[in-house]
Amino acid sequence: MKQRILMTTLLLGLLLLLTSCGEKELEDPLEWEIDNISGTTQSGEDFSVDDMEGDVWLANFIFTSCNTVCPPMTRNMTKVQDQLEEEGIDAEIVSFSVDPEVDTPEMLEEFAQAQDADFSNWSFITGYSQGEIEQYGQDSFRTVVQKPEEAEQVNHGTSFFLMDKNNQVMKHYKGETDVPYEQITEDAGILADQ
Repeated sequence: MKQRILMTTLLLGLLLLLTSCGEKELEDPLEWEIDNISGTTQSGEDFSVDDMEGDVWLANFIFTSCNTVCPPMTRNMTKVQDQLEEEGIDAEIVSFSVDPEVDTPEMLEEFAQAQDADFSNWSFITGYSQGEIEQYGQDSFRTVVQKPEEAEQVNHGTSFFLMDKNNQVMKHYKGETDVPYEQITEDAGILADQ
């Protein structure tokens, strides 16, 4: 009888070990549904969030005349981009302009180049109205986007957002300081493998 209990316990332990070696899961996914928004890339090409379905992607909100957080955030995203490439993780990056009536595709391209962005899998988007991006930030990403009247600077969040292949926000991370590069890379890898 003792031998049977011991064998059963060993088999259960082995089964548990084998199942824990399987696919990694994302811890505490947010699963926020996001809406579509359309615009124009830094290259003047059409862009639609709906077209991102099937891709793992990261997003953030920036503008070219930002004199505080946007340049360092974009440089930080460049580091994320480099780590994703080093790890062989297939993920896209999208930076939405929060000042679309000022930011032309050419201005976005110049801004991105100054921060060493690689356009092979990174798009900078403009071409919608100020009201549309403010509503979009709030409704889809639960982040502030607000340009006060007569102001040059735009109030906006500094998070990096990770989307799964179904265009759901699964995670958000600090994007300005203390960026968790390894965690972002690991989480993107988990989603890319699913």
